[in-house]
Formats: sequence, structure tokens, C-alpha cells
Amino acid sequence: MPRYRLLVNGRRREVETEADTPLLWVLRESLGLTGPKYGCGVGACGACTSHVDGAARRPCVVTAAESAGRDVTTIEGLSPHGEHPVQRAWRELDVAQCGYCQPGQIMAAAALLARDPDPGDDAIAAALRDNVCRCGTYPRILAAVRRAAVLLREAR
Repeated sequence: MPRYRLLVNGRRREVETEADTPLLWVLRESLGLTGPKYGCGVGACGACTSHVDGAARRPCVVTAAESAGRDVTTIEGLSPHGEHPVQRAWRELDVAQCGYCQPGQIMAAAALLARDPDPGDDAIAAALRDNVCRCGTYPRILAAVRRAAVLLREAR
């Protein structure tokens, strides 16, 4: 079986798996990182959203082979103690209801703010449009992304 080297949450990791194994299974089953959630398995819901080389990606549709040598960040690696501005904003505004989609929502929002530190509502909606929240917390999610942008500006 092939071996793949990845940088996951700042740590060099090596996994032995088939080339077409979804990165999501590598993260969850091989590395024990349960923040990225399985939702749909086809990249449509966003529950597994993580960063690959800084961009929001869906590890359920990215393979182990495609991930080799890449920098992968999951919700566990966003901030050691949950102090990333997006995580802080989520807590301040009590965004989560059931919470299942929230790691993916947070990771999508963090990727957006990394490339656009002051997005308007349309940019936020576009960046998060494919992240599904079955509880309907979209107004709180939008408010939290706006709040996180303020927290990022204040931190500079």
C-alpha cells in the first residue's frame, strides 16, 4: 500500500492508504481528527471543510494522493485554544445550534477572511453558500463573520 506524507495542523504526518482514499477518511480514521464532519461525501454540504494550502476545500472529494505534500489545516489546527477571531466570534454570538456543520462553516469563514479581511455581505454569502446548515443559523453565521472581520482588524 502506498505511503503519503502530509503536513497536517503544522505536524508532518505519514499515512499508508490507497491513493483514492478521501482525505476526510485519512484525517478522521488514520489521524483521529474528528473536527471535519462527514455530511454528504460528494463535496456538496461543506461539513468537512478544511484548508488545503490555505484554501477552503472539501476533504471528502480530495484524495490522499492529491493531498501528498500539501499543508492541511482542520478546525483542530486553526487555533490551539479556539482563539482564532472566527472561533471567538462564533462563541460571542452563540452561532451553533446543533453544531454539526459549524467546523466547516468556521473553516470556510476563516479562509474567506484570510483572503478578504473586510468582506461585504455578498462576499460572505458567496463564500459560504455551499456550506449547509440544516438548523438555519445563517443570520447568526453572517453576523459572526462580520464580527470576526472586526476582531481581525482590532488585532492588527
